[in-house]
Amino acid sequence: MMSKAANKKILIAEDEVDVLNLVASNLKAAGFNVLKAEDGTSALEQARHALPSLIVLDLMLPGIPGLEVCKLLKNDPATKAIPIIMLTAKAEEIDRIVGLELGADDYITKPFSPRELVLRVKSVIRRASSPAEVDETLRLGDIQLDRARYEVLVKGAAVEFTATEFKLLALLIERRGRVQSRDTLLNDVWGYESVIDTRTVDTHIRRVREKLGPAADCIETIRGFGYRIAEGVR
Repeated sequence: MMSKAANKKILIAEDEVDVLNLVASNLKAAGFNVLKAEDGTSALEQARHALPSLIVLDLMLPGIPGLEVCKLLKNDPATKAIPIIMLTAKAEEIDRIVGLELGADDYITKPFSPRELVLRVKSVIRRASSPAEVDETLRLGDIQLDRARYEVLVKGAAVEFTATEFKLLALLIERRGRVQSRDTLLNDVWGYESVIDTRTVDTHIRRVREKLGPAADCIETIRGFGYRIAEGVR
């Protein structure tokens, strides 16, 4: 794992020096090549110049805020594919949701476990570098999911999904009628090998439902366990 990680550059954008050094030291210990930025302008410049394998991005950056950095990177063809893990305070739920909507791949709230952060970094990188899905079109009621075009249509209208939302919806449709626990979804969609924070799943399910609109009824919540595509939906 160390040799693979050594080829991966991780950009950490964080203005709290103690947090920046803590994250950097743990990622270096895991074998990653670490770059640092203490403000949004530096984060943008380094991301565009170094093209890191992943960015750990604090939302409360001086200069250019983290959400704006995320938006600019995801709108730039040269950097849009770089995975982003957001660092947020517990009170920043709205910003977290906006960040996921802009295309961030995951988030972790402060205070956090350095071990958990390293695990998430490894999982997101592994997911991003995995082979592309086989071209296939999935249909469910008014929903059509086209892997070849990376497109979701609801009643014929295109709806923009982030990479994680797309993979989550595809997995649920593929396993229609079968209940998927939150732990299973964390493992199969996010690639986590142990239980982290199942609220990650709930946040993404909420975003998927909002984007599906009236078609969202196809996703059932199994209280205390997980989710499934409702039986009878074709």
